[in-house]
Amino acid sequence: MKPTLIRHIRLLPVAVAMLLISAGCGASEPLTETEARDELGRLIDDIDSNVDEVTEVASFDTFAGETELAETLPPISEFPVVVNPPGNADVTVEIFVSTEKSGTQVETDGWIIEVAEDFNNAGVTLDDGRSASVAIRSIASGTGYQFIAGDEYRPDAFSPSNQLWVEMAGASTPMTEIRSELVPNVAGIVMKTETLEALQATSPTVDEATVIDAVVNGDIVMGYTNPFASSTGLNFLVTVLDHFAEGDEARLTDPSVASVFEEFQRQVPFVALTTLQLRESVENENGTLDAFVMEWQTFQATEALESGFEFIPFGVNHNNPLYAVGDLPTEKLDALELFATFAEQEKYQDRATEFGFNPEPYTSDVALPSGQTLIEMQSIWKENKDGGQPVAVMFVVDVSGSMTGTRIGRLTEAMLSAREFIDPETKVGVVEFNDEATLRLPVAEFDLNQQGRFVAVANGFQPVGGTAMYDGIIIGLEQLLAEKGATPDTRLVLIVLTDGETNEGRSLRDVDEVIAGLRVPIFSVGFEADFDELRQVSSLVEAATIDASEADLEFKMASLINATG
Repeated sequence: MKPTLIRHIRLLPVAVAMLLISAGCGASEPLTETEARDELGRLIDDIDSNVDEVTEVASFDTFAGETELAETLPPISEFPVVVNPPGNADVTVEIFVSTEKSGTQVETDGWIIEVAEDFNNAGVTLDDGRSASVAIRSIASGTGYQFIAGDEYRPDAFSPSNQLWVEMAGASTPMTEIRSELVPNVAGIVMKTETLEALQATSPTVDEATVIDAVVNGDIVMGYTNPFASSTGLNFLVTVLDHFAEGDEARLTDPSVASVFEEFQRQVPFVALTTLQLRESVENENGTLDAFVMEWQTFQATEALESGFEFIPFGVNHNNPLYAVGDLPTEKLDALELFATFAEQEKYQDRATEFGFNPEPYTSDVALPSGQTLIEMQSIWKENKDGGQPVAVMFVVDVSGSMTGTRIGRLTEAMLSAREFIDPETKVGVVEFNDEATLRLPVAEFDLNQQGRFVAVANGFQPVGGTAMYDGIIIGLEQLLAEKGATPDTRLVLIVLTDGETNEGRSLRDVDEVIAGLRVPIFSVGFEADFDELRQVSSLVEAATIDASEADLEFKMASLINATG
């Protein structure tokens, strides 16, 4: 039976060991880090690789860190209209709707699709007799906010997962409430039952505050999602800062709170790009995490979490509000009012419960900050997300023959855009691969000279030959481990960009145990690639695979760097 929302559970601080990830190769024991390093050395001796270090320092216009995510957004057409209005509709309103209620898995996350289609077929009319209809565009809350705040594309209305995005959008755009709630939902910390049982004893309740303190004390290992993209991740960030500020909004962005938050981040192994990345870590018996964040609607619909896990609610409620965007004419406001009223009918609220909404009522002590404060809180996260530790990022880039044409141009643009999101103190390198792997830019601090060399590498991509992806990964790992040898507390990240299936050099079977033993996160960004294999690579080290198109590669790369670099 699915566990209910936790309310009163006792807490006992315990130390939780970090476990190595199994490579998934039969019943053999995973390699230790020392064994993996030794095996990496043998692999390096066997592969075809060379060093062609770039000497040119190219010029560039802007400094790293100055670009906003909204500037990298893809065309709005990349986000589908999942409900179209009738061709003869008189007044149509377009609504940005968060994906947990407008997703492609219609049986689990398509509630508003069902409501909107019925609304469009019901012949609803305004007072003057004109027909009203809606167009539903499925788009993640954070991405929808970026379009609105950046004035890149303005819908008639916005229904994100929670009110936080509305407040942020309202900092630059007029937002008019149609409904504060379409269907209730709640964010929560999903925790292993065994961890929860081990934590019982000294505290009368386990709530967000006791969990945050347990993380700071090193008693549990927890992860959460990127607060620039994820509603639950943003809510968790607000909850953590609110806890450290003792509920005082005036202190939420105070340097003293930011300092404590940096200490908190030192105890967080990684901030995830997707909920799936977190879930796989918790489910894996050799994974790092004891707990992660997720909405109730998704939690109760996930078979793998039906037993052995508990749900602890936190933060502001995810009430799926509906707001008009900008100054709409009266007829569009009236159409939105009619749609909200239609959705409030008992049959649709009952259907919402079947879709996983309408959890047990939950009230948090976390107050709703102003939009400007929320924007500043995101900045605090970006500045302190690495917990004061140095970071090294290695790009492993596919320059095989299949990248010829517009694809290599898009890749270059994505790399150049990524540069603008990298902290100048981060250390960065580049490996290219085709028939063999080539070290083009050794890992070094991303100062102006290194940025210029990075730009020169990106501008010089020449696609030719086959695809020796794992050879490129091996050389990239060697570079990162050398950096960690010089600075042991460095956080390492390897990012693979590819469009093809490996057909040269080493295979996944040759390197999977090494990757798992070294525990360097490998993020895969693929377009029209072998995603099953890329997911296997990323899952070995609790990273993520990103499915990109030529149109949205730049945005997804910028989002990845914003979260990791």
